Order: sequence, then C-alpha cells, then structure tokens
Amino acid sequence: MAGSGCGNACKRPAEAGSTAEGLGAARKRSRTERGGRHKAKEKSSRLSAALFGEDCEISHDQVYELLKYAALGKCHNATQPSWCRIYHQSHLAGVVVIVLHEMSQLHFYKFYLQFKHLRKVFQHRFTLPPYSASFLANLYGEGANVKPQNNAQGLISTSSGYIPKNSDLQCDLIIRKYGESKQGLTRYILTLEEMKKNDYPIKGSPGCKGYVHTECDQQRTDSSPLFGLDCEMCLTARGNEVTRVSLVDARGQCLLNELVKPESTIVNYRTRFSGITRKMLLPVKTRLPDVQSRLKKILPHDAVLVGHSLNADLQALQMIHPSVIDTSLLFARNEGRRFKLKFLAKAVLGKEIQCDQKLGHDPTEDARAALELAQFFIEQGPAKVAELNLEMLLTTERLTEVSQNKSALQPQGCRVQKQSNDPPHLSKPCFLDCLQVTGQKPLLLGRQEADSSGLCQSNLSISNKEILQRALEDVPLSTFSIIQFSLGPEYIASHLLAGFCEKVRSKLTDMLTIYAGPFEESFCLKSVKKEFGRCGPIQSLTVVTETYQPYVCIQYEVLEAAQLALESLDGAEIAGSCIKVQRPVTAATLDCDVLIQELELDIENEGVIYVAGLKKSLTETDLQEEFSQLEALETLFLPKDLQNGRHKNCCFLKFQTSQSAMDALEVINSWAVKGSKLRSRKALASGHLWRWIWQMNHSSGKQVGNSFCEKTVPLSDSEQSLRKKVKKLDQIIKKLYRSLQKNTLCVVLFPGTNSIHGSRSGLGLMGIKDDRGSSAC
Repeated sequence: MAGSGCGNACKRPAEAGSTAEGLGAARKRSRTERGGRHKAKEKSSRLSAALFGEDCEISHDQVYELLKYAALGKCHNATQPSWCRIYHQSHLAGVVVIVLHEMSQLHFYKFYLQFKHLRKVFQHRFTLPPYSASFLANLYGEGANVKPQNNAQGLISTSSGYIPKNSDLQCDLIIRKYGESKQGLTRYILTLEEMKKNDYPIKGSPGCKGYVHTECDQQRTDSSPLFGLDCEMCLTARGNEVTRVSLVDARGQCLLNELVKPESTIVNYRTRFSGITRKMLLPVKTRLPDVQSRLKKILPHDAVLVGHSLNADLQALQMIHPSVIDTSLLFARNEGRRFKLKFLAKAVLGKEIQCDQKLGHDPTEDARAALELAQFFIEQGPAKVAELNLEMLLTTERLTEVSQNKSALQPQGCRVQKQSNDPPHLSKPCFLDCLQVTGQKPLLLGRQEADSSGLCQSNLSISNKEILQRALEDVPLSTFSIIQFSLGPEYIASHLLAGFCEKVRSKLTDMLTIYAGPFEESFCLKSVKKEFGRCGPIQSLTVVTETYQPYVCIQYEVLEAAQLALESLDGAEIAGSCIKVQRPVTAATLDCDVLIQELELDIENEGVIYVAGLKKSLTETDLQEEFSQLEALETLFLPKDLQNGRHKNCCFLKFQTSQSAMDALEVINSWAVKGSKLRSRKALASGHLWRWIWQMNHSSGKQVGNSFCEKTVPLSDSEQSLRKKVKKLDQIIKKLYRSLQKNTLCVVLFPGTNSIHGSRSGLGLMGIKDDRGSSAC
C-alpha cells in the first residue's frame, strides 16, 4: 500500500554470497555427491515480503516474476520480483509449486481449522485474481502463440491462447452476426426462418403432424426464464427415439430427469453415448406422452428453451416450442460447421463434461452446460466471446491430442522450438526453457495438464494419493516442480460455493459482533460508543430494546477489536452500569474460542500485535515516532477504509521476533496504566485476512442483532464429505512438504474459481523451508 510503511520490510541490503553457479548446477552436484554440499558451511536462503492491505493482492504476472527468479537467479539475467525479495537465491535447493485446483481463498477460510498444516507453516499469504483458463501457463510464462512441440523425451510443451486484436474482431463471424455490444436474450432467440433452415419442428409443418405444442405462446422479453433441455436417444425400429429427458432451470437446478421407454423395439442402445442399458429400461413405465405432459406443466408461458442442436431433442420429443436458443448456432462458425458441446464447455466455462471415464453422456450435465454457455454469451456479450478465439483453441487442442503422451503422470518438459510463423515477440517467455538447456528437467504432475490453449485437461482416474506417491519419488530429482491436487468436480458446484460464502460471511459477522449490557433506561449511548470505540473501528452500533433492560449491539470492522472488547470491558462499569460483554450465541460461534486461539498461533500473525485507541489525526510518520522506542520494530501497517481512504483508529506492528512483540505488548499496556488510551493485544488478522474480512463484511447483507433468531442448519452430506476431503488434502501436502530439502521454496496456490455464477479470488501461500521444516522468512 503506497504510504503505508509496509514496504520497509522489503528494503534490505543487497543479496550477498551469490555464486556463478546456478540453481541447476548446485542441484546436480547434490545428486552426485549426496549431501557433500551440505557439509560445508553455507548461507540459508531467505524470503522477505510485506503483504499488508492492498499489497497483499498479487497478479499472476507477479507470481511469474517470483518463480522465474527463484528458478534461474541472476546468472540467467532474471531480476528480483517487484513485490518480495529472495536472499541467497543461489543456495535454493529447488522450487516446488503446489496447485489446489477448484479451490479459492473462500475454501481456505471456510475450512481454516482443517488446513492445520498450511496455516502453521506458510507465513506469507496473498490474494490472487479469479481463475483464468491459462492459469498454469501464467505460472511459468509461455508465448502468445507458441505451437505444441515434442521434446527429446516425447513430452509435450504447450502454450497459452492467442488473444485477437480489435481489428481481427471485426472479421469474426459472431461479431458480424450480432455486433460487439451486449444485448438481451431475445436477440439470440432463433427466428422462424432460422428454425426452418435448421430442421426445428414448426407448428403447421407437414412433418410435424401429431406433435405436441408446449403452448408457451406468451411474448418473450429479456427477463423471460431460460431452461436447459437435453435428451438421450436410442435407435429403434422406427429410428431415433427418446429414452431419457433432462430439464434444468436458470440456476442449474434439475427439474426433470426421466427415463422413457420407447414404443418400438430398441435395436441399438448406443450405450457409449446415451448411457442407456437394457437393464435400466426394464422397470420403466414412463412413455413419451407422460414426459410431454410433464414438460408442458413445468414450462411457463414465456419460457425460452436452451440446448445444443436442440432441434434433434425436440424432434425426438415430438414437441413444438416457438422460442429457443441453440448454442451450436449461437457460437457461430464459418461454412455451417458447429463446435461440439464438450469443447465449448471446456473452452468457455472451463468445465469437463462427457468424460471418457463415464458411461455415456449425462443429459442433466449437458443441459446445464448448454444453459451456462447461453448465459455466458448473454452476460459477457459477443465481443468477449470473439476474444476467446475459439477456432484457434480448437486447432491447438487437436494438435495436442495427436501428440499428447498417454501417461498423465509423466514429467513435462517445456522446451519450445519456435516455428517460422510465430510472432517475433513473446511477452512472457517460458523460463523453463533455460532449465531444459542446462539439462534440468522441470516436473508437472497431477490430474490437470495444460494443453496448447493453456486450458486444463483433466484425468479423473488419478487420485491425490497416486500423485503424492509419484511426487515423493520425482520431486527430489527436479529443480522446478508443479504438483497439482484436486478435490474433484463434484465439490465445486455453484450452489455449494454460494452456500459456503454465506456461511463464512455469517460467521464473520457473528465474530465481529458483541452484545454489551444491561444498561439503565436513560443511559448515555455516546459514552458507550466512546468506550467501545477505543478497542477499534466500529461498523455499526444499535440499541437492543427487546430485552427487559436495554443492551447495545456493536459490530466491529476487525476481529481484534471485538476480542479486545470481550477481554477488557467484560465486567467493567460503563455509563453507570456494570455490564457483561459477550458474542451472539449461535451454532457458528460455538467453536469461536478455538478459532481465536488458532488465529493467535497462525504463523502469519507471528511477531505481530494490534494497537487501538489511536487518534485519527495521527499520520504514519507520527506513529513511527511514537513507537520508535519499541525494540526490533520491523513494519507498521495503518489500515485505511477501502472506500474513502481514511485511516482507522488502529494499527498493526510487526516485530522481528515473537519475543520482541510480547515485550512491546507489555510496554504499551504499561502506558495504559499511566493513563494512555492505547489498548493492545496479539494480532488475529493482520495481513491478508484483514483485507478479506473487510471485503466479506462490507458485502454482507446480514443484519446484526438478529443472531438469536437464527435457525441451526445442519451440515449437508456434501459439506461433511468435503471437510474430510480437505483434511486429507492438508495431510498430503504435509507429507510432501516434509520430504522437501532444506532451502526449498514452496508455493501453494488456490487458483480461485470463475464461472457465470460469479468469481472467487484465489489465494497464495509461500515460504522457504528451513531446518525445522517451517518457512524461513
């Protein structure tokens, strides 16, 4: 944060002791001499970063800076990252990046207690932008239009997608058809002529005799509801007949998922595609007229159906519907060609559907994918879709499929040979090329592999346990490793994430809220606000009158303020009354004491104290002068209101050691005995968490003072399962981390999420392993 003073921690003497020997040479010598290097006295690598306030928001390019310098060092003309500093880089034993796919910072704080290892080892944390399709490529940096190549080992080098210029967009078929600006959904409904041209059932057509009309004849508007529809068909003596129907609403909720027994004898179940077997249809009594009736009852009169090549589904259903959006036509291609739904879901939504591991297609999954594609197109607009450059992504994907190695757990080389038609300038060259040249082998392990478009291609047959086992064997042989773990797609449903967000926001609100009282009927609210305001910035203060005597409900902006009020004002005499101070009693706050205790022990808060009761007129310079007598003070962070930029009446002080911080606490508390208005305690949310809490708190729609009326909602089966899965994942990372050599830079990345239902920021944790197995900072 500019002017916050947090940059002081990065202003250290220039790196000393660098040798001409690079990371790779040192690592190679370690393998041949087996520890001979460690017998000699050497300096340990060290990582320094001041991640407070706005400075805790780090871009993918900045992560690239860090990894490039850590992997190459000065001997390859790499420069120190702009936002942190690595001391004695030449002594690094290696670089290990752990990627936790489908996870965001929301997951980390939702399951904070389950991530026992992560929160106790990595002191430095930072916020990442929401997930992008080229996330993996952004880590090690690849060219804008590099073609996939086989290296000497037959392994694939891949590249990120090319983003077209504005002049190229004008020639795009989507732009020519719809224009560049965003428009409402009615613009993308097929016209009558388009429906005729693409063989849609139309009322009055000779071939549609006996077809059932949905009777959805009401005029469509841009607020008309969307419904995703998909059918699976089997081949009968009469032709293709529907055997399964799925319908989802605009939120992706399944409204209908019905097996249908056809009238004619089935001659080919087409199980590979339909997923239908003879055994599945044996007990089924539902016939086509039954499904037609249910669809008519479900669909409102202004419904718009969405599907991929929806004409085939409506023909199989023998139904007529006047308003449809066909995603195979919406994402237009030249010469009448169409993108497959599987490709669009991956390229646009970042989702894997119709996986080879599954028996046939899932119509609910396909209906939901088509619906989300239409929603993406409507919400983002044609220009955004054109920028995806889907034709190029498809071409590079096909090239990758031809040359891709069958084993998902093979080490991935990244040496890229430029072809003559490549652009002359690469904004972020792949720094792993340099490692390849010197004979070092970068390692990429996991379920997700980067393909030539920068997208992730999943191999769901690989378990986290298998990945760990391979990593334990191969990481010691590599100087740069990217190890990827995954919770699985079943745990990233949009409604599940939305539920997590609300629960975390609700719990934060309860932890930031205290109730004080009882007071006399005519008590002075101003004196109460003044006394409690000395503990930290107050977001809201309300009087609770439902009780026999009045209470005051206070919601703070920082966790430390609420905890300080509980510890220092409970039992105090305020406004003429001896009061009790307590948090609201809800199911979410039952483990609050445990959470507070663990936050105090969090390594991010090591050596950091919280000080409240400051005069808002004091500048950062004034505070530095006031606290100058405190020994070993390293950084002062003065929080600002993220909306108006004004300073709060509190600050965080970071000291070089935990003991220095404890000594400073005693000094400040002794000032309070002498009449100072300052109050202090150990920090709970000093760095990255402080900003995240502020954002969550100010985006909350929850009203304080209503916690006593909340209903207890039991954990869903999926959430209980996810909690266990997260705990196992933390243990896996712990085993991998323990196996790393001393002086290994380890970076753990939660990539975040990004979909039409919203985006969640990612989270990064980093540190250099020291002799004790923790991070050296």
